[in-house]
Amino acid sequence: MADRAAKTTLTVTSAEVEQAGAVDPSSLESVVPPELARILTAVVAVVAAGGTVTIGSVPSEVTTTTAAQMLDISRPTLMKLIGEGEIPAHKVGTHTRLKSTDVIAYQERLRDAQRAAFDDLRAFEDAEGMTY
Repeated sequence: MADRAAKTTLTVTSAEVEQAGAVDPSSLESVVPPELARILTAVVAVVAAGGTVTIGSVPSEVTTTTAAQMLDISRPTLMKLIGEGEIPAHKVGTHTRLKSTDVIAYQERLRDAQRAAFDDLRAFEDAEGMTY
């Protein structure tokens, strides 16, 4: 029972089911974990705003080729970052593997640094009175 109390209840009415194109017009109720409820809420918000949502899965460990593709960089550049300690990696036999969470964390750090640089540039332009 404590497990159930830790979950969020998501109720869908029959009208919402019919509007979404489902075939079962009866009222539905599902119990979902809070994290899944947050994800569903975010998906609904994006779709309601006219956006597109892509859902995929990432294995817990990835090859250097996959990690390079995830980061949109070359494999040699990724190997350089690994060598410099920017992204942790480990060996499986002779092959280098990375935790997907480490790759995603690096991607987020890179994005944050890019946003900060852009904000600094905009602040500089504002201070200098530059307008476009």
